[in-house]
Amino acid sequence: MSEAIVLEVRHITRRFGGLYAVDNVSFAVQRGEIFGLIGPNGAGKTTLFNVITGMTPPTHGELFYEGINITNKRPHEIAMLGVARTFQNIRLFGTLTALENVMIARHIHTKSGVLEGVLGLPPAPQEERAVRQRAMELLELVGLAEAAEMQARNFSYGDQRRLEIARALALEPKLLLLDEPAAGMNQNEKSALSAFIRSIREQFNLTIVLIEHYVPLVMGLCDRIAVLNFGQLIALGAPEAVQNDPAVIEAYLGE
Repeated sequence: MSEAIVLEVRHITRRFGGLYAVDNVSFAVQRGEIFGLIGPNGAGKTTLFNVITGMTPPTHGELFYEGINITNKRPHEIAMLGVARTFQNIRLFGTLTALENVMIARHIHTKSGVLEGVLGLPPAPQEERAVRQRAMELLELVGLAEAAEMQARNFSYGDQRRLEIARALALEPKLLLLDEPAAGMNQNEKSALSAFIRSIREQFNLTIVLIEHYVPLVMGLCDRIAVLNFGQLIALGAPEAVQNDPAVIEAYLGE
């Protein structure tokens, strides 16, 4: 596999009984690009994200990340390799503060065990201070630092989306998967989100794959786009080419 390819999806199929949620899908994501995944509701987009991140095993096919076969790896193993994601249905710890939500994710990079943490033995105190500091930096990045001590369940839907992104960044990913990041945002927030995604790509040297229903954001942001319909890949290419593809117009964009 080429060093320029971060993620390779090879003939991935995911079947639930007789239903093909993802049907023989193949594509490769290049290093540093923003790659869009679009399609109607029920097209298989989130299922494919679940397969990539190890939450749902594929029925057939293989997945490669940085040349490593991750097809049968568990979610935490894939996360440790450098893959992070947000969710279509937000999965924050609602009763914990924004700061605590980000700190929990950040702990994947600490070395202290439970005993060191409970007894306050080195290096636990130093690591805890570093985790807190980095979590605050990430909350500042997404504009939520002033609400660091607020419970996550009290945030607006749009702010919960931003908190999820901060938590994902705490994992120090190389590949970031965003599942409908603009959901629940108003027009101004959607415009700001596009600039924000570009900025974190540059700042963190990320490759980004995103699922999004808001077509103007996808078309203006993504370097390439894949289109799913009934679990099948019906188009793949630059935004302009995809937007003018007759199969895409018929299936998703509308006349």
